[in-house]
Amino acid sequence: MLNTLISVALGGAIGASARYLVNIGAGRLLGLNFPWGTLAVNIVGSFLMGVIATYFGLRGGHRLAPFMMTGILGGFTTFSAFSLDAVTLFERGEFMQSGAYVVASVVLSIGALVAGLILTRMVLA
Repeated sequence: MLNTLISVALGGAIGASARYLVNIGAGRLLGLNFPWGTLAVNIVGSFLMGVIATYFGLRGGHRLAPFMMTGILGGFTTFSAFSLDAVTLFERGEFMQSGAYVVASVVLSIGALVAGLILTRMVLA
């Protein structure tokens, strides 16, 4: 258990560092008027999650899953985990649950962010 936790932490540090570098690079290359870096990590991370999940499913290597999927890709973008969960539900034929998960994740996450903004502004103002 401790080895897995250390593996996830190391992968998370790698992924978070890569995300930071992509954001810096995208900002310099494309400008700061749009969240290009976030868009890029979400797309690339989701693609890589699909590749890795399929590879592990067909070829094994599940021992590396915590390091690569939870650690590196989780640190790079949590959107990849969200994408995998949504598609897994869909592929299981749980169409309503998949749709509800997508809508709830987006609406409730944005709502929670707005609530956090408002609450913190009220407390600090």
